[in-house]
Amino acid sequence: MSITEERITPTEDVAAPPRAWRVDLPGVTAADLRPVKWQLYLALVGLFLGVVMGLLQALERVDIYLYDVVGLKSYYQGLTIHGVVLAIVFTFTFANSFMSLTTMKGFGRPLVSPAVANTGLWLAWIGTGLAAWAMLTNKATVLFTFYSPMKATTLFYVGAVFLVLSTWATLLNQLLTLHAWRKDNRSERIPLLSFTSIVTMIMWTLASVGIAIEVLGFLIPWSLGWIDNVDPQFNRILFWFTGHPIVYFWLLPVYVSWYLMLPKAAGGKLYSDGLARLAFLFFLVLLPVGVHHQFTDPGIGEQAKTMSFLLTLVIFVPSMITAFSVIAGLEMGGRSRGGKGILGWIPKLPWGDPSVSAQLLAGLAFFLGGASGLINASLTLNLVVHNSSFIPGHFHLTVGTAVALSIMGICYWLVPYLTGKRLALRRLAVLQGWLWLAGVLVFSRGQMAGGLEGMPRRTQIADAVYLDNFSGWDLANTLTAIGGTMMFLSGALFFVVMVATIFNVRAVDTTQRMPITETIHGPRESWKFLDRLGIWSLIAVVLSVLVYGITIWHYWPIELNAPGVRVW
Repeated sequence: MSITEERITPTEDVAAPPRAWRVDLPGVTAADLRPVKWQLYLALVGLFLGVVMGLLQALERVDIYLYDVVGLKSYYQGLTIHGVVLAIVFTFTFANSFMSLTTMKGFGRPLVSPAVANTGLWLAWIGTGLAAWAMLTNKATVLFTFYSPMKATTLFYVGAVFLVLSTWATLLNQLLTLHAWRKDNRSERIPLLSFTSIVTMIMWTLASVGIAIEVLGFLIPWSLGWIDNVDPQFNRILFWFTGHPIVYFWLLPVYVSWYLMLPKAAGGKLYSDGLARLAFLFFLVLLPVGVHHQFTDPGIGEQAKTMSFLLTLVIFVPSMITAFSVIAGLEMGGRSRGGKGILGWIPKLPWGDPSVSAQLLAGLAFFLGGASGLINASLTLNLVVHNSSFIPGHFHLTVGTAVALSIMGICYWLVPYLTGKRLALRRLAVLQGWLWLAGVLVFSRGQMAGGLEGMPRRTQIADAVYLDNFSGWDLANTLTAIGGTMMFLSGALFFVVMVATIFNVRAVDTTQRMPITETIHGPRESWKFLDRLGIWSLIAVVLSVLVYGITIWHYWPIELNAPGVRVW
């Protein structure tokens, strides 16, 4: 049955607008959208808290300490909250929300199991609540990586488990929906929008096995006193099995938008369905690259480090496919608007659309972040920047901007789509994107320059005075503080726009449509074996067993010899 105003009505949690609205999802009811919407709201809560903590981190660089003002015990408690709510809560719950919605849109039907969708929603909210209590009470000041032997309260680890389980619930619902769709469309290719969304969640679910073993097999029993000691180095190996693919999990929902929505909004088209599928499958297959975070770690053989180094370089291939595909689609849009010459199409893009401009600016930052990432991936160059502030300078360009700013841009159409409200304060929204980019460029310049001068990461500057060149970091710290403050102000503008939109009394009086891009070379012109998700997943498992089998074989046997410590 096609959707009507009676099937989709204004959402229950906001004041009813004066006119009815509807979305372009046949057969989808308000109940089907409720988990999507409330996962998104949780993501925005995480983003808000992370942005506030980020300001405290930045101001600390110029000796402005506000931790006592907000009730925190230390710099490291704020750093833990900043990392966890942004890298886990914000990204996980946004992926749950957005990947569920795009799967429904791709298949043209609701997700099969409302019970699974609501279970995922409750897991996410309860997990966030448990982890937030642990961090806010200073019982889990262990930073985002929660390296042992730093020990958190058990509820922190349980909260993390619940958040991971919420993502598994999303994949389960996607696969159930794929199975139901396949019964009615046996000879059809999986729609690209659903394909990319499902591959994203399969990749993450396989990647999360490492952290699941670490938390369930070691950290929770250890925190409960069931075992006395752990092996910190072995825990690090398990963590980084997940810890690098998690970057893809942050990024791939944004890629779904860049490939399949951004060109449409710019007036262009996607060049190739097959290239898009291939790029996502690269990220699925190339799971086991986390050892490149451990190039300086003892106990890991050179074979494993070399394999990880080579596989990490191969990751550059899907990045180049993405650059070609997305830029080609944008160029088509710019030229269709009258752009001439080699670069004349760029000014013709719809920069006045806050959703488009935010994602375009995020893509520019991602280009710079990707280039600096090649330094981190190199077995030799990594020695220069390892564990220095160069690393947060790098990932604030990638996850901190390519991901975060893109998600903000997506929200500029997604929140109106889910609430039936008009986007408020559009000019302010456009300004917000530019301010974020300017801020991160200043921030990352400071962090990277400081890193090259030996400034450590994860370390309060006041605790680093023992280093000889501390006084040489003044400019780097000043730039970090200025850039971080600009990013905070940009984040504040984003939330002003979001609140004004959610409580906007004006309803959208036409059908809300998801901006899905047309494809020049469609699925009939690409290989059918790209849709064999089971085979590609098996290849990812086999390669992971090979790389990490060698890693663990060199490290074995493990030694449970480290008792827990609480540093802050």
